Amino acid sequence: MPFDPITHGPTGKTRARGLGLPFASPTGPFNAITDVAGVGVGATTLIQGQSIRTGVTAVLPRPASDLLEPVWAGFFSLNGNGEMTGTHWIEEAGCFAGPVLITNTMSVGMAHHGAVHWLARRFPAELADDFWPLPVVAETYDGYLNDIARLAVTQADVAAALDGATSGPVAEGNTGGGAGMIAYEWKGGTGTASRGVDIGPDHFTVGILVQANHGRRPWFRIGGVPVGERLPEGTFRAREQGSIIVVIATDAPLIPTQLKRLARRAALGIGRGGTPASNSSGDIFLAFTTANGQGKLPEPPRLSFTAVSNDLLDGLFMAVVEGVEEAVVNAMLAAETMKGRQGRVVEAIDHEALVRAIRG
Repeated sequence: MPFDPITHGPTGKTRARGLGLPFASPTGPFNAITDVAGVGVGATTLIQGQSIRTGVTAVLPRPASDLLEPVWAGFFSLNGNGEMTGTHWIEEAGCFAGPVLITNTMSVGMAHHGAVHWLARRFPAELADDFWPLPVVAETYDGYLNDIARLAVTQADVAAALDGATSGPVAEGNTGGGAGMIAYEWKGGTGTASRGVDIGPDHFTVGILVQANHGRRPWFRIGGVPVGERLPEGTFRAREQGSIIVVIATDAPLIPTQLKRLARRAALGIGRGGTPASNSSGDIFLAFTTANGQGKLPEPPRLSFTAVSNDLLDGLFMAVVEGVEEAVVNAMLAAETMKGRQGRVVEAIDHEALVRAIRG
């Protein structure tokens, strides 16, 4: 039977559409952020002994050889109890060059350090000639299952994730930076989805990747159905203690202010799942476009743009909202029950019970 990446992940785990959950809008061929041409994803997953449950995920906005060509971008912080480096320059200039990395809270420094070393190895002439990289590194906290103070992520782990970034289906659940993450008090982690959007005669793709580590069980909803209330067994938190990072990629030609508007819509996507973005949650979202390339730095004397009209952005906005909602569910469906630090166990969501809960 042929493998269908829209309904099943590369390890064979059933995704939201494979369970018949209420996600129907057209996707790209992989239903992943890698449906945006040129975007690659890699991951290093660290499962060691009884207490290391962590890793790093790499998103390459362009093929590795072209990473010094900036992408236009925008970001939005719904609740800032978290970190995403590089955003000062994105806010100032509307662009960034280099990879995006997602890891655990205490490995942001190592991921940044590793990315700079990786760039220096790949582009020695450029980095020796007054080019300073500002890679984007984001985090969520995996300390419930992972001995985060062990600082297990190394420079070599970062390089491996970057070197392994490819197009195609993306591994979800307990992979990369999502290895030890928790969503709605079930096992969470890495998730992805995509949408195709037609604007006049043009067809564009919006791809989403999330590191889902947020929410409480009673809040969780799919398609408006309160599945968390119907599956209360196993709750273990009195308040939310997590975050979510969302990376949005598109090939639609947009200017930085429009990309910031796309990033804001990720808030509506996570809201569909039930989270209110609580006080201790870092809900930080990045959007970039592979269109409107200007070539490698330094910038040319004049920059030129083509852009979708603001009046025609609604399809892209809806693609972000729907894609984020589905990516979170895909992360949870792909995740597997994990035992970690201090013998703590976080169960994966039961697929059959979930379907029964949705059907009522």
